[in-house]
Order: sequence, then structure tokens, then C-alpha cells
Amino acid sequence: MLEKEKKEKIIKERQIHKTDTGSAEVQIAMLSENINKVLNHLKKHPKDNHSRRGLLKMVVKRRRLLKYLERKNKRKYRSLSEELGLN
Repeated sequence: MLEKEKKEKIIKERQIHKTDTGSAEVQIAMLSENINKVLNHLKKHPKDNHSRRGLLKMVVKRRRLLKYLERKNKRKYRSLSEELGLN
């Protein structure tokens, strides 16, 4: 899980309006950060299958949110993908 300060920073960077914490952009950015954190963990602990399963679930959720964002707003999808280095 992400630390509180890290979460708040990600939310402030990506939020659409003042109280936005659940838009697709915010969720994708937080999932990407979490995925990177779990990937680093798995490099040290390659036999941790419980974390690997959680990683796969996060990757699928991020992919689903990216498809949604692509359908709704291609410009935001492209800019977010570039910023996070997903393409």
C-alpha cells in the first residue's frame, strides 16, 4: 500500500476538481505507483505468489480503467499514458 503523503501527492497532481479522489486518471496513477512498488518487492522475493496474484489483479484493473478512459477521452488517455510511461 502507498503511504498517505504519496497518495495525497498523486491525487493533487491528477485531480479534476477540488474533491476528486476517484476519477479514472487518479485511480490509474495510484495503481501504477502501487504496481511499481509490488514489482520491486517481487524482484527481491520471486517466490511470493500471493503478491504476484495481487499484482496481476492490479494490472488488469489498470488496463480496464485505461480502456474506459480511451473510450471517453482520447486526449487525456494519451497524455496520461505518456506521463506514466505506459506506452
